[in-house]
Amino acid sequence: MTTTQLYGITNCDTVKKARKWLSDHQLDYNFHDLKSEGVSTEQLAQWACEFGWESLLNKRGTTWRKIPDEEKEIQSQEDAILLMKRYPSLIKRPVLLHSNDFYLGFKAESYHRIFFEKVS
Repeated sequence: MTTTQLYGITNCDTVKKARKWLSDHQLDYNFHDLKSEGVSTEQLAQWACEFGWESLLNKRGTTWRKIPDEEKEIQSQEDAILLMKRYPSLIKRPVLLHSNDFYLGFKAESYHRIFFEKVS
């Protein structure tokens, strides 16, 4: 049996939609709250390699707008990882781990393909 892991923030609307979709389809998953449980530098590095740090770093949210300008001067993946570790709300979410593959964000059509249209 495959363990599905969903990483996100409890009060994020997109994460709420993903959790509802998983529950509505009676799919078991473990939820990891990035704010309350944190995230390791190693995990962020893995995701940055998987998706690219530019895709992983959410510059559209209120957290980005609130942080000081000097902290926004990102020169490398390492800088981005340190910033996301410090401010977990900067991580684009949710991050889904299913069948040893990672997926970023939520769209119902994408989740349907991930869980129900597997190619052998």
